[in-house]
Amino acid sequence: MPETARTPARPAPAERARTIAKRGGRAAVQPSGSGARRIQPLLHHVHRDGTATVLLADDHPLVGAVWQAPRGEFGAVLEVADAAPVRLREPVRGLIWLTGWLRVPEPGERHTRVLEVAEDRPDPRLLDVGNGVTALRLEAVSLVLADSEETCSIDPADFAASPPDPFCLHEDGWLRHLELSHRDVVGLLTRYLPERLRGGHVRPLGLDRYGVRLRVESADGDHDVRLGFSQPVADSEQLSTELRRLMGCPFLAAKR
Repeated sequence: MPETARTPARPAPAERARTIAKRGGRAAVQPSGSGARRIQPLLHHVHRDGTATVLLADDHPLVGAVWQAPRGEFGAVLEVADAAPVRLREPVRGLIWLTGWLRVPEPGERHTRVLEVAEDRPDPRLLDVGNGVTALRLEAVSLVLADSEETCSIDPADFAASPPDPFCLHEDGWLRHLELSHRDVVGLLTRYLPERLRGGHVRPLGLDRYGVRLRVESADGDHDVRLGFSQPVADSEQLSTELRRLMGCPFLAAKR
């Protein structure tokens, strides 16, 4: 039986949530109140401490609602979606929801938060803050992760203490290259799939320090499968070695 047929190790939920936050993804703000419409911010950023910065135009109704709210706080949910870098029937791989209170930070805090965002995610739209654009702070009281592994609440302390996956900013390019130029590699990995899934359309879905994820698109729906490495990897050299193991490289097999 192949080694990866056992239940593979996977990143902890807090690490997966930090990875989604680090990658950025598509975001939407859902203000509290019946009938409120989802809002796509000009820019969003989830900070390491689990708070978030959201940019909206000064004249946006939500900005006015925050100013007018009691104590200057307005309830909202920030949703961040993690989309696969290859074209899939269901492209969203994971979601995080930050539920809490929006407020307008004081000028000194606003300046500090904008600099923090710029350091981690440089974007010219940050230059408009204070000049037609308002930076709102979301103070999260709960954080929930949902992906194909599980759905669970994340403790803010665990979120702050967990680093994102070391390959998360390079993953898109690698998976696109695998999809477009190395379908043979994906074919080699199908030998680890359960027999009932081998007739489906197998696509590269994700890659992290614990292994590779595949999406099987079949007539009865979509199925995500994780293929685990023999050990967690920390750099590209170790990653290359583990990928070759999964592909059944005879040299590595003999060496092991």
